[in-house]
Amino acid sequence: MPFLGRLHVNLDPSAFIADPELLQALDSRSEPFLCGQKRVLFRQGDVPNGLYILKSGSAALSMTTTASTEILALDAGPGSLLGLPGLIGNEPYTLTAIAQAGSEVSFLTRENFTALMRTDPMLALKILQVLAAEVRSARSAILEQSGVPRRGGRRLTHARPN
Repeated sequence: MPFLGRLHVNLDPSAFIADPELLQALDSRSEPFLCGQKRVLFRQGDVPNGLYILKSGSAALSMTTTASTEILALDAGPGSLLGLPGLIGNEPYTLTAIAQAGSEVSFLTRENFTALMRTDPMLALKILQVLAAEVRSARSAILEQSGVPRRGGRRLTHARPN
């Protein structure tokens, strides 16, 4: 079935946000920059070269089809880690991220990210917590969008075929 419009999902904005200890550690090896105007951080399909940390301001995240129809749009706030799934999975970015004018962003190269994760296993665990929060938020939004009621508290259920 073809997709006929924009997907309106209610992703939990905190799903992209790292805790202060992780942000401080990542920030210590990153290069900050100020966006005087809107700035594309990465595009859907780009090979990931690092991690973007939104320190202040906001960033628009979007996903488009191969026919360039926007199917997902959401905003990220301060403390968000942008591009993390692509960086961890070594797969192209699945979203486009555009920092809004006046936003302060830091960029952490792949090499510095990898070195940091190797030297501090607790930070690697915190990174996994951010990824897990993104997955939970996405699953919850998909379930909400589908109209299927959640059962059993936090457990996701699947409809069984007749």
